Amino acid sequence: MKALVSHGPNQPFSLEAVDDPKPEKGEAVAKVLACGAGLTVQHVKAGRTPIPFPRIMGHEIAAEIVELNGDCGGLSIGMPVTAYFYLTCGHCKWCLINRQTLCENFGGYVGRACDGGYAEYIKLPAKNFVPIPETLDIYKNPAEIGVICDAIATPYKVLRRGRIAPLERVAVFGAGGGLGIQMLKMVRWANCHVTAVEVDTNKFQACLEHGADICVDANTNDAHEALLDASGGGFDVVIDFVSSTKSLEMGVASLGRGGRLITLGGGGGAGSEFKLNGMSLLSKEIEVMGSRYCSYQEVLESLQLVGEQAQKGLMPLVTRTSGFEGLEDIHNDVEHSRITGRAALVL
Repeated sequence: MKALVSHGPNQPFSLEAVDDPKPEKGEAVAKVLACGAGLTVQHVKAGRTPIPFPRIMGHEIAAEIVELNGDCGGLSIGMPVTAYFYLTCGHCKWCLINRQTLCENFGGYVGRACDGGYAEYIKLPAKNFVPIPETLDIYKNPAEIGVICDAIATPYKVLRRGRIAPLERVAVFGAGGGLGIQMLKMVRWANCHVTAVEVDTNKFQACLEHGADICVDANTNDAHEALLDASGGGFDVVIDFVSSTKSLEMGVASLGRGGRLITLGGGGGAGSEFKLNGMSLLSKEIEVMGSRYCSYQEVLESLQLVGEQAQKGLMPLVTRTSGFEGLEDIHNDVEHSRITGRAALVL
């Protein structure tokens, strides 16, 4: 098969002919139709997230099962599937209560610990393939459906974890990015007032088109005042996909009484230290929480949700696609935040 092989950090992809994957017991092989090309993969490509090389990256797939070995649950030949990103044990306390992101026997990530979807075929443990409902057509919208497992499922979890309710005032930091703009869609779907916070004003129009009521430039001197004005004195929820010291402190400062800050930033930003005022936490009963990816069940529910609500604008926004040859240019634009929404490899 053809595959884009990465031989080390900061190296270009190498388009190579490699052996077709052969499933062992409990594994399945799927033919890849599309695979999302997002910032999570770019952090690995750029060396910010170390992995063993050589490696075939990519995990946000739309694919079709072509081979099974042994007991593969409910999978069948020809079944359309996507992938669950985390390699988990399935039997620890956290897996059993449907919080697989906290798995005590975590085995790594698809496209990092094992080869991923930047190839014509992908082999995974059968339990990592997620069936796609009949309401979604992977042959008509392979790129959009492939990224649902992250672009919609991650914001879907945020809605639940943050207990976001209709009519609440919500700010999304990094709103023009690959996850941020999908978060705008989801918060709008939840019937909230939405403020997009961005440093790239060129992305404001897209934010407004995909759910934001108002946009705030985080780089201006009066950004704090603008956020307070937009929220009517303080947000109920701030969702931070940047998670830098500046964004986290700005987010906390813009919360109102009973406000919740949810941080999801990756690739260095999530490790940023920031200051919290203990009296402010106490007097306003502020909550600060992290949110990692989502559960297998939340991927399933997100696929079902998009299948039911696609006509109401919940289908993910994919603005760039390419074959194998164009993916290097796409990743260069991902690195420099030049893509609004998502990008994908389409085969």
